[in-house]
Amino acid sequence: MQSLGRRRVLRFLGAAAAVAAIGGCTGGLPGVSPLNWGASAGAARLTARPAAAGSAFPAPAPGLHALDLGPGPEVLVRVPAPSEDDAGPQRLVLTLHGASGDARGGLAPLLPLADAHRLLLVAPSSRDSTWDVITQGRWGSDVRRIDDALTQVFATHPVDPTRLAISGFSDGASYALSLGLANADRFTHIIAFSPGFLVPTPRTGTPHVYLSHGRADTVLPIDRTSRRIVPGLRAAGIPVEVHEFDGPHVVPPDIAENAARWLTSP
Repeated sequence: MQSLGRRRVLRFLGAAAAVAAIGGCTGGLPGVSPLNWGASAGAARLTARPAAAGSAFPAPAPGLHALDLGPGPEVLVRVPAPSEDDAGPQRLVLTLHGASGDARGGLAPLLPLADAHRLLLVAPSSRDSTWDVITQGRWGSDVRRIDDALTQVFATHPVDPTRLAISGFSDGASYALSLGLANADRFTHIIAFSPGFLVPTPRTGTPHVYLSHGRADTVLPIDRTSRRIVPGLRAAGIPVEVHEFDGPHVVPPDIAENAARWLTSP
């Protein structure tokens, strides 16, 4: 069953237009703005920062771990297995699930590739059936939970600050684009698998964006979503790599592999 947020979005997408961003660090975000969002720009801002270069860390145990953040939705961390050619910090990716999903669903697209590409995956669950700004029209407890999770991970894992990424599928992709652009002074890369829209929020930098979408998607039809989002991003001077594929509302393995290679390429 579709989430309330997605039903609301689809009801208005036919009449929504792409909104071109104003250039510069304080410009508005591009994208499809079908709803009367009450989101506060300040509430989208994250405070977590990677540790300073040269900081010492305990050797992280490879595998899947749950973060101890106290009561609240589950947050999982998947640490890549070490390899003989390990060198330098890992590439952190915050991975966001789609509607009615959970942390494990957020991990799913990139999990098979994590070891090969040395990806440190951080996967939160949303408090409700999908992310706060979609269900409530404002940034809220999910942003705070994500901030707490990143603060803990940054304090305990060496990460590459030049390859900090946020990714997601479906509702998670819409959330990743919106939160990523609002925190582009932290996230250098955004991976959006089949997004539906962007929440208009002032952006803080110019990240690189990878966007994929199935031409046969009936859940979030490509003509009403990604094909409106991409021109707005490019008009704002944001570099976007787009991969359309012949398929429905999914993340094909070859698309996930391509996104991982894009993220880790020099």
